[in-house]
Amino acid sequence: MILGLTAVSAVCHADGRIIPPQQLPAAIQTFVQQHFPGVTIAYAEKEMRKYEVHLNDGTELDFTRKGDWDKVDCKFKPVPAVLVPQTIAAYVEATFPGSSIVKIDKEYYGYEIELNNDLELKFNHAGQIFQMDD
Repeated sequence: MILGLTAVSAVCHADGRIIPPQQLPAAIQTFVQQHFPGVTIAYAEKEMRKYEVHLNDGTELDFTRKGDWDKVDCKFKPVPAVLVPQTIAAYVEATFPGSSIVKIDKEYYGYEIELNNDLELKFNHAGQIFQMDD
């Protein structure tokens, strides 16, 4: 019985499975086309609660099961400006001139961003900074 429960638990917690980009929800396909024109989807994974999309330029995207973006990690390139709340963009521009946001992650408290200088900043839903890590 314990062996059976272990097997069921392992299946339930397994990593996602690779799916063809055409099987992604239309909202995700549209998001990629709008915000990353000319970049193709290298591969996609369907997990229990989310989709992970990997683009051929190294960008990694996470989406909810409904197709809403949750995390955009462009590695060394700036995140599309339209995805960054204006208050956060203004703070980064004023406080860290010349820096760019290369990762943005929606969290329960607000947003976590990473700058191209590896500085991580956390903002609440109102766009007010409350934590900074290097």
